[in-house]
Amino acid sequence: MTRTNPHIEVLLEQCKSGNQQAQMEVYNRYYKAMYNTSFRIVKDSFKAEDIMQESFLTAFTKLETLKESSMFGSWLKRIVINNSIYDYRKAQKNSTVSLENVMYKVEDDQDVTEDGEWTHVKAAQVIQCMKSLKKNYQIILTLFLIEGYDYEEIGEIMNMSYANCRTMISRAKDSLKQKLKPVEGL
Repeated sequence: MTRTNPHIEVLLEQCKSGNQQAQMEVYNRYYKAMYNTSFRIVKDSFKAEDIMQESFLTAFTKLETLKESSMFGSWLKRIVINNSIYDYRKAQKNSTVSLENVMYKVEDDQDVTEDGEWTHVKAAQVIQCMKSLKKNYQIILTLFLIEGYDYEEIGEIMNMSYANCRTMISRAKDSLKQKLKPVEGL
């Protein structure tokens, strides 16, 4: 361990005592990933930025409740996702502007394969097709395929049973496959 790059456990202990330099170091380590996580859900860069910053504030004020310092990243990500879904749902209730106006930024343009299928489908095409799905399918596929949450975690996040979660993910995948068929010509 060096002084310029202390382990997260040491930084979090310093954060608990109100050390702003340690808080800034933790922020700098995690802000890009947390912003991207929020952006995938709310699809608005300004909202994602606000949610990310609010989530850091929440994390720093509730740091005492974190049981294992090594789990900080996943704990923070859960806060960001919960805040993003809350904001998304609130916007859906009050929205007069379509969220489809905001485009995804696709960083990975590699071919997507699924057991040898769709070898020519680009990530941008998959993302474009995902945007055409129902909103709840978009969110659940983002959590499952992009964020890597399992059925139980997604069920907790979206307030649904394990069985309902599995069913919705299966239907969302089927719907995505159907929308990708004309793209690939399958």
